[in-house]
This record gives sequence, structure tokens and C-alpha cells, in this order.
Amino acid sequence: MNEQKLIRKLRKGKEKAYRYLFSEYYDWLCNYVFSLCNDRSLAEDIVQDAIVALWEKRKVIIITTSLKNYLFKTCHNQFLQHVRSQKIKFDTLDKIRWDVVSEATLEDDLYDFRMEKLKRLIDGLPPRCREIFVQNKLEEKKYKEIALEMGISVKTVENQMSKALHFLRANATTFML
Repeated sequence: MNEQKLIRKLRKGKEKAYRYLFSEYYDWLCNYVFSLCNDRSLAEDIVQDAIVALWEKRKVIIITTSLKNYLFKTCHNQFLQHVRSQKIKFDTLDKIRWDVVSEATLEDDLYDFRMEKLKRLIDGLPPRCREIFVQNKLEEKKYKEIALEMGISVKTVENQMSKALHFLRANATTFML
């Protein structure tokens, strides 16, 4: 079924369209959220909440991207809200792997678009901050290892990572959707 047609039917409250949406996207979204949290039950809860929220707000929601991308972003945001609500320490948030997006079953062109935007965002970091971020996230070096190599304190590495992650999160909407 064409996405625009599906969206129109959802707005009209057609239950058949809702069942189609659920059967078409549920497993894909669950797999994506599971890759973030490694908890099948939590992943299913988040996806169900996202799909129910779409149904409840169907008359007022404006979808400017594809429905699939809209659902992906909604689930991603709901996962982040869950993490924040659990008051998980920053270090745990930091452990969410940056390669999750590459493992998600996104269309190749969307993935390429996002990765290019992410690379540009990383390039926009100050040089020292970028170097520390790349070593930690891409080369998977520990803070202590980076500090020793660069001749700086672990606290400085932590501060630079905090700045980098804050900058990337603040600008994430430019590459997520």
C-alpha cells in the first residue's frame, strides 16, 4: 500500500489501515529498538507506545518524511526518553554504540545521507574535541588510554567528550530525519 494512501486512511480512522501499519512496521521497529537496548520486552513496549501514539494523534500529526522514517524517529526518541526517565548515568548513555545506525535496516540512501551529515557534524567539532571523540567512538579507545596518548588528564578527556556529545545531540535533528 502506498504510504500517502496509508496516511490518509489512518487520518480517517480506518482500522484496517492501522492493522496494516502494525503488521508492516512492527517487527522492523522492534528490531531497531532492540539493537539500542538489548531488551526485547522494552523494545516491544516502546514500539507499541509509538504506534498507539500515532493512532491517537493521527488527525493532527503532519508527516513530512516517509511514514517509515517518521516511525523510526518516534521510536528512537521514545527510547531516549525512556533512558532519561530511568536516570541512567551519563557514562551509560555514552556506551550506546554509534554503529547502531549502521546495523539498523534503513534504506541505503537514508543511511548514506545520515552518515554524511554525521561526518560533517563531527568535522564541525573543535580539533582537540574531534580528535578525542574519534579516538573514543570510532577507534574505541578508553578515556584513560586517550589521556595517556595525548598527555592530558582523564577529566579533560571526559569534558571534551561531554562537549562533543552535547554538540552532536543538539544538532542531531539535522542528520536523523
